[in-house]
Amino acid sequence: MKTAHDLVEAAKKKIQEVPLDQADDAIKNADLLLDVRDADEYRAGHIPGAVNISRGLLEFKFTNDPAFESRDMNIVCYCKTSGRAALSAKALKEMGYMHVQSIAGGFDAWQEAGKPVAKPELPSFE
Repeated sequence: MKTAHDLVEAAKKKIQEVPLDQADDAIKNADLLLDVRDADEYRAGHIPGAVNISRGLLEFKFTNDPAFESRDMNIVCYCKTSGRAALSAKALKEMGYMHVQSIAGGFDAWQEAGKPVAKPELPSFE
């Protein structure tokens, strides 16, 4: 019986992981920076410019949203540590998206490196 760890390791063998020191360039060249964490994680902080589609909804969103019709788009995805992003990148490749990358180490590595983090601003009610 396979574990989640086994599935992530198998996915990482089939996808392209971008080392953190090359992530800025990958993001600059991306058509879509995709945060596959849950919405509460995204709201707590995310890489600037990222769009949030949780891992659980990924295939459904990409299937039903015309904005994702082009299989040529450059996609960079990330999650907390890189497991969900690896599974997401593998799923997107299986759906025919040709240029999908995942950020090695995920958002945790991004933060630890002191890279910029965006947080949604709540409206002021003063």
